[in-house]
Amino acid sequence: MIQHGQVFKLKTKGPEGQPLWAYRYRLEGRGSERPQVGGFATRAEAEKALRKVIDRLGPGGGRATITLAEFVDEYLEMHQAAPVTVAKLRWLLGKATAVLGEKRLADLSPRDVYACRLTVPEGHRFEATQALRQVLNCAVAWGLLDFNPAKLGVPNPARRAKEKRPFETWQQLEALAAQLGPLYGPMVIFTAATGLRPSELFGLDKRDVDRQLGVVYVRRAYANGRIKHTKTRLSTRAVPLQAKALEALDRLPASDNPILFPNMRGGRIDFRIFGRKHWRPAQIKAGIDPVRGLYDLRHTYATFALRAGVPVFAVSRFMGTSIAMIDRHYGHLANDSRDHAVALLDALAFERAVDAAWTSPPRPARPLNQRSSRPPRKPRRRVVDARWTPRLVSVASTDD
Repeated sequence: MIQHGQVFKLKTKGPEGQPLWAYRYRLEGRGSERPQVGGFATRAEAEKALRKVIDRLGPGGGRATITLAEFVDEYLEMHQAAPVTVAKLRWLLGKATAVLGEKRLADLSPRDVYACRLTVPEGHRFEATQALRQVLNCAVAWGLLDFNPAKLGVPNPARRAKEKRPFETWQQLEALAAQLGPLYGPMVIFTAATGLRPSELFGLDKRDVDRQLGVVYVRRAYANGRIKHTKTRLSTRAVPLQAKALEALDRLPASDNPILFPNMRGGRIDFRIFGRKHWRPAQIKAGIDPVRGLYDLRHTYATFALRAGVPVFAVSRFMGTSIAMIDRHYGHLANDSRDHAVALLDALAFERAVDAAWTSPPRPARPLNQRSSRPPRKPRRRVVDARWTPRLVSVASTDD
């Protein structure tokens, strides 16, 4: 039988240092599993949520009668995330509740989920199924389900990524920058030279640029009219500034505004307004076809970096994403990467004249002699250049 549970204060603090509360309870008495839910702003909120769970799981409660729609509402009420994240999750879960919302959670089967998944448009099918899996995982953890019916026998392949359309040359980017003018033009060059996400770009302040170290620090993002944390832990990073990025900063108009790339009114740039009023018209005037999106500047950086021979590990660090993501989304864009690799290998082979044969050629055996054996001589020590880059040696041409 379920116990009354416990409400307690967490060691973790809220974003502004305020205390957070949590509750936990046992499902079957001592020694049984003890689910824990935390992140409540007050003790009263945690106690209210605990009573609701106990009433549902106890004798005569709603454990056997709660529907999917009811559980989704309860989950979203307690889910700790940014408002925009909760709103997107609610929208994705609405795909499932529109079909299976009145079905009891205990009666939900993999067959039901599989059929429901096929009713979702292909563009949102993967994300909607992932959202449903997330909620039903919680139902399993809380003891409402024995297994997750959205996982067992329900494949959820990711949708095919859209074709990336990076810009082809710096000349093409400079032509676009000229159409955007002195306020927004340098920003386009800077973005293609750093690979920042649009939200990270619009969140930059002048203090984030360290010219002495030659880096720009990505600490925040700006989206939906507010400053927020970066997308992931990897997104907080230092990005090296190549010559193109430094030249773009030098071309910015002089201003006392602390924002690095402000809009015409001095505030932060809105993604949608900039794309509709400035970005798309400037590409049409510059004769760029097809018209690219703002994110294609990030794709351009990845393409140029891979073509230049920058290691995938370094590109992933500078772009604030994983190596697997770089390989999956950007690796195929480096059309001449194989030629570049061959050029590097050829340069190494011709410079050092390395024998790449698997087996060295046989040597003639030494003739036997009648002299007594001597102790082996110690090998002579040779001086080895242990620097990362070998010293360049000028070689005179045989034609001179």
